[in-house]
Amino acid sequence: MSVRDRVARHRAAMRERGFRQIQMWVPDIRTEKFKHEARRQALAVAASDRSGDDQDFIEQISEDWPE
Repeated sequence: MSVRDRVARHRAAMRERGFRQIQMWVPDIRTEKFKHEARRQALAVAASDRSGDDQDFIEQISEDWPE
């Protein structure tokens, strides 16, 4: 059985189980451009006179992750 056939069977089985396939594009966090922009934004937040409000918000919506 070819890879194409296996993938088609898998997708059909997932649809039968009530799932649907979606495709998402997300930022590539491995790039230097992303790292630079993330750092720039983090520094801007840290330098803001409202940085405490921002951190309070993050802590309120954050959940503890099990170890």
